[in-house]
Amino acid sequence: MAGDLRKLRVRRISYEAESINSYELVSPDGGDLAPFTAGSHIDMHLQNGMIRSYSLVNDQSERHRYVIAVNRDASGRGGSCFVHNAIRAGDLIDVSAPRNNFALHEEAECSVLIAGGIGITPLMSMIRRLEALERPWKLSYAARTRRAAAFLGDLDAIRPDVHRNLHLDFDDERAGRTFDLATIVANAPAHAHLYCCGPVPMLEAFETATAGRPAGHAHVEYFQAKRAPALEGGFEVRLARSNRTIVVEPGKSILDAALDAGISANYSCAEGVCGTCETRVIDGIPDHRDLFLSSEEQAANKTIMICCSGSKSGTLVLDL
Repeated sequence: MAGDLRKLRVRRISYEAESINSYELVSPDGGDLAPFTAGSHIDMHLQNGMIRSYSLVNDQSERHRYVIAVNRDASGRGGSCFVHNAIRAGDLIDVSAPRNNFALHEEAECSVLIAGGIGITPLMSMIRRLEALERPWKLSYAARTRRAAAFLGDLDAIRPDVHRNLHLDFDDERAGRTFDLATIVANAPAHAHLYCCGPVPMLEAFETATAGRPAGHAHVEYFQAKRAPALEGGFEVRLARSNRTIVVEPGKSILDAALDAGISANYSCAEGVCGTCETRVIDGIPDHRDLFLSSEEQAANKTIMICCSGSKSGTLVLDL
């Protein structure tokens, strides 16, 4: 597990939209928190043993608090329901230092932001930063209904003419039309940086629509795996630093096998999304299943996400 945990107090829980609450986290002694940048997330180590990543919503200039928003998803893996059902104001929760896998390119001439549902969360911190820098931006925000869209009031409060920057799109107000992500991308200036956060189908459509854009100008953040983890097993992993060899049995990940063997390994999401378990590959050919590394990084085979990826070779040598 990550060694950068700090106990924070839940100072306030607020209703933001249908099934969405925000949670304000502060230091119990009132001190400053570790700084963060727009697009960052924290890992919450919940009392039931789950670890879940949540984007920071608030302004990066704030050092006294972190604010996250959680959508209660009854069909999810249980983390969001636990947060909604069990966490109360005043509770102490173990929280990691912020990490940013979805960084804002502040120098961009234009930023085009696309959100689906709870995917608005990292984009809110980006909008606040872009406003502070007086940089141009546009937001397209899709949700099931207006009642299910969080932070509409916060967007309205940015400035009186903010709606020139906004395109709000709700399923029940579209009269049968679909959210036209491809047109949004096609209409974006050629020099723009584009950001998308939302459900997996939206992110896949975004990646398809931006395939012809300049390299490094399209940015996505996944909080949910889109590929099944490599659990076929049947290979061994040599741990160079530990001077041990472990067998990965069918039905287990490399991370599972390492933890079962008493090997200390950092991890968080266990879905290959957050990058916490990234491990250097010394020899062998990984079977990459993550959403953190770029296709070029995966092809280079220099690192692997041990929570979800496997091995195409009979032996994999890792820096563990």
